[in-house]
Amino acid sequence: MKISLGSWAFAFGPYANDPIPFDRSVKRLAEAGYDGVEICGFPPHVTLDRYPPGTRHEIVNLLRDNGLEVSGYAADFCGINPTVEGNAGKYLDLFRRNVEMCVDIGSPSIRVDTVAAPGSIPEAEYQAAFARTAEVWRQAAGIAEEAGIRLVWEFEPGFAFNKPSEVVAMHDTVGHPNFKVMFDTCHAYMCGVVGARQHGTKETLPGGVAEFLKLLEGRIGHIHLIDSDGTLHDDDTSTHRPFGEGFIDFKALAPQLLAVPGIKWWCIDLCFWPGAWEMVESSRAFVAGLLAEGAAA
Repeated sequence: MKISLGSWAFAFGPYANDPIPFDRSVKRLAEAGYDGVEICGFPPHVTLDRYPPGTRHEIVNLLRDNGLEVSGYAADFCGINPTVEGNAGKYLDLFRRNVEMCVDIGSPSIRVDTVAAPGSIPEAEYQAAFARTAEVWRQAAGIAEEAGIRLVWEFEPGFAFNKPSEVVAMHDTVGHPNFKVMFDTCHAYMCGVVGARQHGTKETLPGGVAEFLKLLEGRIGHIHLIDSDGTLHDDDTSTHRPFGEGFIDFKALAPQLLAVPGIKWWCIDLCFWPGAWEMVESSRAFVAGLLAEGAAA
């Protein structure tokens, strides 16, 4: 198993007004002993506008020179909501451009979310919006598959369709072998234990994160690791609490995570956390320790 860290940790939230440049982030992770970086496709990091075709060798060279691989690409789809009727064509055009980015920079996967905030979809439109999103992602999964890129959906409290049953239903409804679920431990806690920002009746799992992981058996295509203290960041999405400061029992969960088939990367996600830059080494050491214990078990 290889360890990466999402570069958005140094561009979002407390870093938004003074983001750390991508090249500096790469060098920092390399010096700390990471195997790779999960690339932020939002400004000011590796965006379509900043790195148009013909310039992306700069990213490849930067990573090669620092001995890092790419664990995934978090593309920016904020401007096109896939739940909205009439957006499919525009969404898929943008998706194709982002898949080309993945191919050019050597990313094995591309991340998507539903864009729509919880509560933004009228009750009468809810099921239709769900079906529209699934159809768009079915087509997107095929586009990505042709390019050799895995499509992974990150469910979370900040976006629609975040109940455990909805996550399973979305995977089933898309019904494409190249469409997988990203399992973020923090989001799994907030969606499966707290039931934060869910549509209609709250739905939680008695077995918590471990039960959620079991529920998604055979559906997971990527893993993000970070702790949760059961709160929301700015009443929006999960608070990404540093390891050991939340309620997730990683030592108990690690063997189950290691048993997920087809996973080559564990990506640390310090999104929105102040002081993420200072936690690069300690976060890697924590995850490396979990892997070492798992290998020895």
